[in-house]
Amino acid sequence: MILTVTLNTALDITYRVPSLRPHSSHRITEVTERPGGKGVNVARVLAALGHEVTVTGFMGGATGRAVREQLTAVPRLVDALVPVGGQTRRTIAVVDETTGDTTQLNEPGPTVTPAEWSAFQEAYEDLVPSMSAVALCGSLPPGVPVGAYAGLVRTARAAGVPVLLDTSGEPLRRGVAARPDVVKPNADELAELTGSHEPSRATQDARRRGAHAVVASLGSEGLLAVTPEGRWRAAPPARVHGNPTGAGDSAVAGLLSGLVERLPWPDRLARAVALSAATVLAPVAGEFDRAAYEELLGRVAVTGEVSAA
Repeated sequence: MILTVTLNTALDITYRVPSLRPHSSHRITEVTERPGGKGVNVARVLAALGHEVTVTGFMGGATGRAVREQLTAVPRLVDALVPVGGQTRRTIAVVDETTGDTTQLNEPGPTVTPAEWSAFQEAYEDLVPSMSAVALCGSLPPGVPVGAYAGLVRTARAAGVPVLLDTSGEPLRRGVAARPDVVKPNADELAELTGSHEPSRATQDARRRGAHAVVASLGSEGLLAVTPEGRWRAAPPARVHGNPTGAGDSAVAGLLSGLVERLPWPDRLARAVALSAATVLAPVAGEFDRAAYEELLGRVAVTGEVSAA
């Protein structure tokens, strides 16, 4: 069983419009709703890959109930969300069907009280020991301490459970210092963490700050990984066009599934890149085009070297 933590869960709403034009009215051609937040997206992809997954984090209000109801329909997924008094946020993605570009609008999330945060920590401590891996994903809702992920990393490490961290800003900075097994920043998050815009140098710097392994997402160029076992670049065979929302979350699912299956790093990275590209081709976050994934998997180019023993 894999545990995904989404402290700022969401109801993801995707609008498709023929063409997105500022300062004008739009006729929406299609609306879809899905449970969202980075860890929820990761969980849905993991479940689609055949893994048993538990989802935890916060949920509240009518939006939270809608998230919970939709999660019950996902096979191999266990709902362990913790209730709060506030309203779960919504995220709005507006897809321009002419260009394929997506405009994203994200609400901040409910304010979490100290008592609610304590209740979550207790629930998390009960869940972790029975898990094969933990993913800590996404932004922090108001009221949650900025060092929250650092504490959750330490709890997983104390239980001997590998933990992946995917966040940004100060929560990432503090979380890295707690020595997670894997961090997966994108290029901007990595530059903010290290002060370097050169991916290879920045990735090595992130490892020196405490992360056991760093896998940097370089957008359409794929992934760069620096690990104790070696260094690799993994790139898709060609650039894909579509909705990139959730592509990074699918990469996390690929890395986590490869970790629990004990795959070599090059195979984990190939899976992560193929899933990420196949997600761009899917209509909504948390889903991937399975035929595209299976076709792309054997065509991802992974280059690099194993570290000397």
